[in-house]
Amino acid sequence: MNLAEYRYELGKIERGYNNRSLYINLSDNNIKEKEVTQFMKDKFIGGKGFGLWYLWNAVSPETKWNDPENEIVIAHGPIAGITQYAGAGKSLVVTISPLTGMPMDSNVGGYFGPYLKFSGFDALELQGKADKDVIVYIDGNKGVVQIMEADIEEKDSHLLSERLTEMFADNEEDKRNISVVSSGTAAEHTLIGLLNFSFYDLRRKGTRLKQAGRGGIGTVLRDKNIRALVVKFQGTKGNLNNPADQGILNRTGIKFHKEMCYLDEKQNNMRKIGTANIIEVMDEYDLLPTHNYKFGSHKDTYKISSDKFIARVTQGMPDGCWYGCSMSCAKAADDFIPQTGPYKGQKVIVDGPEYENAAALGSNVGVFDRDRVLEMNFYCDTYGIDTISFGTLTAFVMECYENGILNKERTGGLELNFGNKEAVMELLHQMARGEGFGKIAGQGVRRMKKIFVDEYDADPDFLQDIGMEQKGLEYSEYLSKESLAQQGGYGLTNKGPQHDEAWLIFMDMVNNQLPTFEDKAEALHYFPMFRTWFGLMGLCKLPWNDIAPADNKYTDEPAKIPEHVQNYVDIFNGVTGKNIDKHELIVQSERVYNFQRIFNIRMGYGKRIHDKTPYRSMGPVTEEEYLSRQERYDSQLKELVGFDPEGKTTEEKMKVLRKYREDQYEKLTDAVYKRRGWTMDGVPTIEKLKEIGIDIPELIEVVDGVRLE
Repeated sequence: MNLAEYRYELGKIERGYNNRSLYINLSDNNIKEKEVTQFMKDKFIGGKGFGLWYLWNAVSPETKWNDPENEIVIAHGPIAGITQYAGAGKSLVVTISPLTGMPMDSNVGGYFGPYLKFSGFDALELQGKADKDVIVYIDGNKGVVQIMEADIEEKDSHLLSERLTEMFADNEEDKRNISVVSSGTAAEHTLIGLLNFSFYDLRRKGTRLKQAGRGGIGTVLRDKNIRALVVKFQGTKGNLNNPADQGILNRTGIKFHKEMCYLDEKQNNMRKIGTANIIEVMDEYDLLPTHNYKFGSHKDTYKISSDKFIARVTQGMPDGCWYGCSMSCAKAADDFIPQTGPYKGQKVIVDGPEYENAAALGSNVGVFDRDRVLEMNFYCDTYGIDTISFGTLTAFVMECYENGILNKERTGGLELNFGNKEAVMELLHQMARGEGFGKIAGQGVRRMKKIFVDEYDADPDFLQDIGMEQKGLEYSEYLSKESLAQQGGYGLTNKGPQHDEAWLIFMDMVNNQLPTFEDKAEALHYFPMFRTWFGLMGLCKLPWNDIAPADNKYTDEPAKIPEHVQNYVDIFNGVTGKNIDKHELIVQSERVYNFQRIFNIRMGYGKRIHDKTPYRSMGPVTEEEYLSRQERYDSQLKELVGFDPEGKTTEEKMKVLRKYREDQYEKLTDAVYKRRGWTMDGVPTIEKLKEIGIDIPELIEVVDGVRLE
């Protein structure tokens, strides 16, 4: 049954923009269009920028994640939807996060973003709460938006997306024209719910899923009683953006495709295994999180190495999550048969695993079993659970269990030792059922720390040290102990410790390219800004640096991949008709980055105190950790601290090392704030806002309010 219907005039995209967005309020079924103004395009560009701006105007400082006024905004960007250059099918999802209480953004592939754009809208705003489960349907060819009752049984994403694709498609061929956004049953019972964005794989004859994983966005979707969003658009072509100069897109795309063809096999094997190509590399360099980030390698890593996954995922076909992506990293294991849970014995498609999934669901929880990693990957996706948060919070729970903070009585019988894959699977299924210890674990690390202190008399300092969350968000899967720059890449973020802002481990730790605080601060300015830019445009970051031109090492700044930076400048100019350079590209990002920081401050966060990190991200918390790398740490005490470890107890050495490393992080924080144009409390200065052109009255008001505190 239709609850509401809205008809709109079909239009034509002009230079990457429709110049309108779609607003839906689920409380009163109000559907309307909003103008995308020149101000929005100049200051916030698109994608993440539009999402933050709409959210800013929708909420107040008192808004909680489950208040009706909280929004989910899905936006793409001016470049999104082109088919000439790899990785141009991305959307950005923005909401107030259940985990952090702040704006959360998450980058996702699949076809929904481009189809929304081709249907006539630069963004989709969802506000309010429906009385019962609903489906929102957008037909981009007929110009119709409908809110309808979700009169179907399916809730888990692999079944729901398949069902809705069949429901709205005219025939088999038409299935490729449909994309579904959904979550799953676990998103209803946890704070770590994700969103799945579908695309139909004609070769496999099944729906595939890509994830907006971080921050509990799927939980917000289910709280609003949205079962799914569906968009249908027939007629995808390479020129629908109506770019200012199609020739630039064609030439730039051809150049990159040639690089992928000739260089990928020599560099990263993205077309064979995707991001899982680095599992054994991380292990080799002591960077693979193992047993709740205590260690960086393990003797059994070979059991989950990239070659094991290459042997299991389907080869020999393009696996891009949008048309024209020659990187084709969206690998899948076909005809996988789960051994547990409600889909035991059924053949399913498992998308991935990506590196983050393999590390989170494998080494970090001590499960060195390829097929169990794949099974956890499948269930996390279809249940609507963020794999990164699940792996990190489970590793935390396991360490608490092995330290006696938890026991079988407190976990409802689950023996949560590292490596107990049966217990991990049961914990995952409990989250989907909303039962047992799974309900507690699904609240995330931050809330579990409080529960364990209040109810089990746990040591709060120890939990703070080992609980790998910051700003409420669980850490993604890199061991940062030996890279100060990466500690900053996690801690000095807006949304929390997610590697998509800055991945500096190799520059810093392996290649020693950032010897001074100033060098690190410069990297922690440039790379977060450059990566922010992808989220403004509707682009994937992987084509930027996961394949590099053959002569890149001879350039002045090889870490930046300067030829590819110029590619992006050319593509932007080719679509929009503007004439920016690589410096203006960074300024575009600075506007949105600083805006998000001020948004955080408005919501009660976003200052220096919120940029502090758990000590395990910096160094060894336990004697076990210290002794596992004793030679390394003893040498550092001598050479860096000027402390002679000879004859000292491990406890004494750990204390000295800790003070040194914590001091280093504070000095790094000072240097980064200075480079970003922030105060020493982490607040953007009015001078900085004027410099980058966002001295907007409502932003100035927030900054002034902080100065007067």
